[in-house]
Amino acid sequence: MLTRPVVVGVDSSTQSTKTVVTDAGTGRVLAVGRAGHTVTGEAGTRESDPESWWDALGTSLRGALATSGVSPADVAGIAVAGQQHGLVVLDAAGRPLRPALLWNDTRSAPQAAALTRALGGPAAWLERTGSAPVASMTAAKWQWLREHEPATADRAAAVRLPHDFLTERLAGVAATDPGDASGTCWYSTRTGAYDPALLDLIGLDPALLPAVARSGAERVGSLTATAAGFLGLRPGIPVAAGTGDNMAAAVGLGLGETGLLDHPVLSLGTSGTVFAATRTRPAAAGLAGFAAADGTYLPLGCTLNCTLAIDRIASLLGLDRDDAEPGGETVLLPYLDGERSPDLPGASGLLTGLRHATTPRQILGAAYEGAVFTLLRVLDDLFTATGADPHAPAVRERPLRLIGGGARGHTWIETVRRLSGRPLVLPEGEELVAVGAAALAAGAAWGDDPVKVATAWGAGRGKELPARERDTATWLRVGTALDAYRETMPTG
Repeated sequence: MLTRPVVVGVDSSTQSTKTVVTDAGTGRVLAVGRAGHTVTGEAGTRESDPESWWDALGTSLRGALATSGVSPADVAGIAVAGQQHGLVVLDAAGRPLRPALLWNDTRSAPQAAALTRALGGPAAWLERTGSAPVASMTAAKWQWLREHEPATADRAAAVRLPHDFLTERLAGVAATDPGDASGTCWYSTRTGAYDPALLDLIGLDPALLPAVARSGAERVGSLTATAAGFLGLRPGIPVAAGTGDNMAAAVGLGLGETGLLDHPVLSLGTSGTVFAATRTRPAAAGLAGFAAADGTYLPLGCTLNCTLAIDRIASLLGLDRDDAEPGGETVLLPYLDGERSPDLPGASGLLTGLRHATTPRQILGAAYEGAVFTLLRVLDDLFTATGADPHAPAVRERPLRLIGGGARGHTWIETVRRLSGRPLVLPEGEELVAVGAAALAAGAAWGDDPVKVATAWGAGRGKELPARERDTATWLRVGTALDAYRETMPTG
């Protein structure tokens, strides 16, 4: 029996859409619907048709409703969390002019480097936006579009992020939130608004952009009759501003309650991310100084190559993804799609240290070690940027929350334990991005604090694993190989 009406949270990620129907009183996920996306491109190109995201939202939501046993009349609100940074350009009718350039499209690396120089270097960007341009950032993608497809840029009647596009389809209102906007490099985390000087620098008319809500939980509109008919819901229910996927995961975990770096998170998905909530505005080289969805901040580091890269290497070796063992002398940096952290967009995978006795299982294990090392080094940078010594005992004793698809994999878990030497928490809640979006929907419906809602739901609680002795030999071996590799590669 429902203790309160239900809310719907949507996670529109790179590869698929996941939609949860959630009891707003208890946080119990009543049903999950899923639908895949098509990503096209090679050699740095990554694109998707935004219309496919809308279709996937409809398919996943209708499927979830059908299996939940919930009447559409019981749905009290909806919110979307989406993959960050993607560039969506629309015509005057709200239709895409071209496929969206996704966050992991690295063609805009030269534009990112040029923009960095144009403002006087990374420090100038960090002071304004909290982040310096890399190929992932939307400003670099817009600049790429202006240079390579000027006719399309000139025809653009609206510029959106992926979650903005879907929110507008739901409510008929052009709106975004501070969290996702902070990943564009044209929004200032210092002023809490679009930065006119940066918009001038990239030639972007602010009239093309959505309004920025106060938070991801703000009600920005109501579900239109057209959208309601497509989705199988009743029109008029509240639509929240929504946010980016990382910000929604933070809400789902209950981050932001204390404003302290007590709960650093490693997210193992197509990409790998590390983040933590803080009330101090971050601005550090090598990190994205994002705003969060709830008024706090979310310093974040992102690596392009995580579970997808490891699965590809397992496939090349003819192994199951968990058929791995420690790499021994072997080092494999699985930078199959270039890399963001470190900023090596032109990088490819590096394999070194092979011997006659090296086994395929060791090569696969070395790939895991390379991916995990890269993430953990970014985590150390995050602690340093927020004034904490990553090697101090009090800091090293803080448990890492491990989320994402990789958090269900034995080899991922054990590799993180071995290379971090930290205790882990494996949250019980599934689909944390979508659950975080559901908490934002609750905020739009009843004015609730979404972080407090998610904390009460308990999705961030889970199994605790004690620390293991750190494998410092592997840590040093991979670090030495990475540092040497960086010396051979141009950045930006």
